[in-house]
Amino acid sequence: MTMSKPVFDRLGLGLWIGAFLVVLVLVLWSPHTRTVWQAYIDGSEALLARRPLYNIQSEMGYLYAPAFAALYVPMVKLGPHLGGLVWHTIGFAALTFAAMRQVRKLGGGELPWLLSFGLFLALPMALGAIRNGQATILLTGACWLLTLSALEGRRADTFFWASLAIIAKPTAVIMLLLVGALRFRLIPVLVLAVLFVLALPYAFAPAGYLNDQYRDFAGMLTSMAVDNTSHFVPTDFTAPFTKMGLPIPESGATIVRIVMALFTLSAVIWFDRKLERGTAGLAIFLTATFYMCVFNPRVEPNTYAMIAVPAGLAIALLWREERGGMLASVLSVMLLLTGLTGVERHIQDFTYPWFRPIAVTLIAGSLIWWFWARSGNKRARDMMTRDKMMNERPVANG
Repeated sequence: MTMSKPVFDRLGLGLWIGAFLVVLVLVLWSPHTRTVWQAYIDGSEALLARRPLYNIQSEMGYLYAPAFAALYVPMVKLGPHLGGLVWHTIGFAALTFAAMRQVRKLGGGELPWLLSFGLFLALPMALGAIRNGQATILLTGACWLLTLSALEGRRADTFFWASLAIIAKPTAVIMLLLVGALRFRLIPVLVLAVLFVLALPYAFAPAGYLNDQYRDFAGMLTSMAVDNTSHFVPTDFTAPFTKMGLPIPESGATIVRIVMALFTLSAVIWFDRKLERGTAGLAIFLTATFYMCVFNPRVEPNTYAMIAVPAGLAIALLWREERGGMLASVLSVMLLLTGLTGVERHIQDFTYPWFRPIAVTLIAGSLIWWFWARSGNKRARDMMTRDKMMNERPVANG
């Protein structure tokens, strides 16, 4: 392996933690610079003051469920400096813990290298959302841990991570639907988690007020799904066509999303049945984040932080299993360069909003294809092993 010890055994993990420490310093130095906190703070303060949470005439501002406003109240009480440190640490810790747990599930050799190299590849794409303190980071960690817990059949863990994921962002419902399709017996746990999140804000505000907020929240989600006149510029799969002057009609985009949803469901069921348990978890989550990034209508550049770490670990696994090779090298460079497009202003302006959906589709599509081929090879190996065991059985003579 050309990118093995000792270069990346600790380098990637050190850069990952070091970059986060720099972010914490920047938060302490200037807590209101390059951050999305103000929308979170406005939501929590509105909840405490019984003011409307949503402006259904605008696509900006507070866009989360009422439970998120309740969750963020302690950060508001702690103030911008200490609250900012706590909020950044929660999201970063959840994502890092999920990556470490995934690597342990993969097993095999060179696990420190696997984690370190994967985080190294993911850092450029994930750093923007980490720096901004976006809930996307918490959402990614919670959804990943939800996936791993559900595959292991851990009901309590599944309930906790499902609840946290829904609180972080409503798009977590995509992950809940996939988990429910994979583990039918956990559907009551997932439903209970949704009901818990819906009921949580009622501990902080009167029922009449919250009923109105949920009504506005539902109306806002509906309007964002069908309104093409807003100032928000999506960076999903429709962005390249829009950039070329060939916008996809909303009906056509909906059909594509439905078809890809069926493909995603089929792929995760296949991976769950045909891959080893640890590898299946990574393949399933990578496929889910690919759909949530590229085919979710409410996507911005930093949303792609969701797929950064699972893609990085998948590429590292490809390096380990194939002992390098052209595909692993190309995907490594592509993931790094895709993240670096947001560093320089002129490059960012040139690649916005069309480049990331194309690059991520190529990266994720190649990795999903590799997992698919690997699952076929495993099936062939299992059949060969079974035939060998049958042929080696002792023969009775009589």
